Amino acid sequence: MKRLFSIRGAVCSENTKEDIIKNVGNLARELFRKNSIQAQDLVNIQFTMTPDLNEMNAAAALRESDTGVDVSGTALFTSQEAVIKGMPQKVIRMMVTVYLEESAVPCHVYQNGAEKLRPDLCGAGR
Repeated sequence: MKRLFSIRGAVCSENTKEDIIKNVGNLARELFRKNSIQAQDLVNIQFTMTPDLNEMNAAAALRESDTGVDVSGTALFTSQEAVIKGMPQKVIRMMVTVYLEESAVPCHVYQNGAEKLRPDLCGAGR
């Protein structure tokens, strides 16, 4: 039996179209792989981007990336991260809503410097 999960991830990126596409693709590919996600199990994918990343929308970047999973039938949405004093810069956050086996243990993915956001989720074995 399957149940609904939300799996988080984040990546730091330079503010270029090429870097955003590369980093969003790498993040999604690894999150999909580590969680054995298939297209038919995806519900939606939400992104936030810090205000300093404005060269490309993360959802559009995902559509241009080869992640090994077809996301063309998945609802994608990007919004701007809330501006908070002292917030980390150049960060793209991702939340994937997906059906997985009830016994699954979601593996959250943080890359390219974003590991500092959630060190509790980035330990060995994750």
